Amino acid sequence: MSVVTIARQGDIATVTVDNPPVNALGLALRQGLWDAVAELDADPAVRAVVLICAGRTFIAGADVTEFGKPPVEPHLPELVARIEAAEKPWVAAIHGSALGGGFEVALGCRFRVALPDASVGLPEVTLGIIPGAGGTVRTPRLCGVETAVDMATAGKPLRAPKALAAGLIDAVIEGDLLEGAVAFARAAIEQPLPLPVSAREIAAPDAAFWTEAEKAVAKAAKGAAAPARVLASIRKAAEVPFTEAMDFERETFMALRGTEQAAALRTVFFAERAAPRPAALRDVQPLPLKKLAVIGGGTMGAGIIAAIRDAGLPVILIERDDEAVARGLSNVAKVFDGGVKRGKLTEAQAQTLKDGVTGTTDYAALVDVDMVIEAVFEEIGVKRAVFTQLGEHCRTDAVLATNTSYLDPRTIAEGLPNPSRFIGLHFFSPANVMKLLEIVPTPETSPETLATGFALGRLLKKIPVQSGICEGFIGNRILKRYRAAAEGLVRKGVPIARIDAAMRSYGLAMGPFEAQDLGGLDIAYLQREGARAAGQDVPETLGDILVRADRKGQKTGGGWYDYVAGDRKPQVSATVTELLAAQIGPESAMSEADVATALVGEMAAEGQAILNEGIASSPTDIDLVEIHGYGFPRWRGGPMFATRARD
Repeated sequence: MSVVTIARQGDIATVTVDNPPVNALGLALRQGLWDAVAELDADPAVRAVVLICAGRTFIAGADVTEFGKPPVEPHLPELVARIEAAEKPWVAAIHGSALGGGFEVALGCRFRVALPDASVGLPEVTLGIIPGAGGTVRTPRLCGVETAVDMATAGKPLRAPKALAAGLIDAVIEGDLLEGAVAFARAAIEQPLPLPVSAREIAAPDAAFWTEAEKAVAKAAKGAAAPARVLASIRKAAEVPFTEAMDFERETFMALRGTEQAAALRTVFFAERAAPRPAALRDVQPLPLKKLAVIGGGTMGAGIIAAIRDAGLPVILIERDDEAVARGLSNVAKVFDGGVKRGKLTEAQAQTLKDGVTGTTDYAALVDVDMVIEAVFEEIGVKRAVFTQLGEHCRTDAVLATNTSYLDPRTIAEGLPNPSRFIGLHFFSPANVMKLLEIVPTPETSPETLATGFALGRLLKKIPVQSGICEGFIGNRILKRYRAAAEGLVRKGVPIARIDAAMRSYGLAMGPFEAQDLGGLDIAYLQREGARAAGQDVPETLGDILVRADRKGQKTGGGWYDYVAGDRKPQVSATVTELLAAQIGPESAMSEADVATALVGEMAAEGQAILNEGIASSPTDIDLVEIHGYGFPRWRGGPMFATRARD
């Protein structure tokens, strides 16, 4: 079956693309569109052409199976130019997403129309490249340089109404897209046609605009190369003739395709696509998820509830008393109220989300729920008491999950009826924002329960990663070694501020000591103290010394750094130097680059140990955990990828 079919509605031809699942621009599709131009230009009865796609989306971008391979004719830039130069004007009828190469095809059309919920965009920077078929050269000719810069450097799409306001599309079609697009085309050919996009003028900004844009893009990119290169390509489009700008864009595109950053981002892209549906569970049917409950309405519980409500499911909140119920519901409401303040939600939408949460102290309310997620205090006795209640009141087939981050799930589930329905689901705070979900089965967890955990991940738009049972699972175990290694460098005389600066330069938002000050040094301290009380041999850390001196981080005005009231900027602390003096050697000349290499190497070494023990199933799983849970720079691919690339 051909991926391109041609039909006619009187003097309007329709070209339908059907290349599931996302109508990607593979060779067969490019060739089919190339041939369609010739056939329809040769038909005197045709006055205009509507390009539309079957399935759930317009052309959503390049064929990912061609990534990393040599381009094959017809090349996309020539195809876009061929559509633009067609004797009969083409109208792109967009539903779903027109992204990357798909949007570039639409830019080659004389007109673009879209359904209200469609989106258009140039996401290439998220793959370490820039558009390669005119995206940076045609887009500013439609919407102006400023909007083009915002779109292409961030890689974020625009919904149809905003795209219309920006000039990227010509109409929003209400109702049937094909019918509306044909009507639009028929009306358009009765009027003088606009110039092809390539022939339109660009209002070039002054030098000051580019200077500010370069600063803003560099700050947001945090070391990623593609955003600055896409900005340079748009600037070239504004300052030189179209053909010269196209050549510059294509040269830049080809140069970036083979870079380590592009390879890293491609690897992450494929890992993210695979993560929600593990191959091992392909034939396992998950249990239905229509009604959920969360035990505990603190920061974590409220975030989990918000994520579930964002997915459209009703939630029951269970707390220990009426006061705690009220506080938990208030915590949930604050999440949605924050969405209103940021312009993400209307008041009505926020109220609907709030209305879907029911609070109670009565576990009997859980009699018909499909899944319960426990998110109470990280203490084994408290958690076991919760699961005793769940075992008494929930259906025997209801999935029961713990959100523990350090405790052994097996000890939490001891004595639970039907333990095959029990699983660990480790969310990261704030749970309605952070993408990572560590899924931790016990030996008794059934395949159906495990598949249901992944189904929840898909429902909540998370990146789910399966972990075996060990202290800290995947992410917190690596974090522990990373922090210990950072303290080890301090003991060797590397200044605390240099270590943090090194990791920021590497691409993390914060270094290890700044991050501890933000979260609180006492959290890990209490875990170490608990292990010591249980008889474990836990060596004293530098952090222990600071906590015992009441330096717990920003909340106490000092941790690894000093903080001025009302200012979160860390200040190098003479007090810390004095407290740790006996533990620290002479100042080291170790460079920031060597610091980052050493610490990332420690993360990767712990990751390898995790792989060797069977806690994680692949290096990419570990990289996904670090990227989506701990802020590892995406463009470096994760510690496992980065270390392999370096070696």
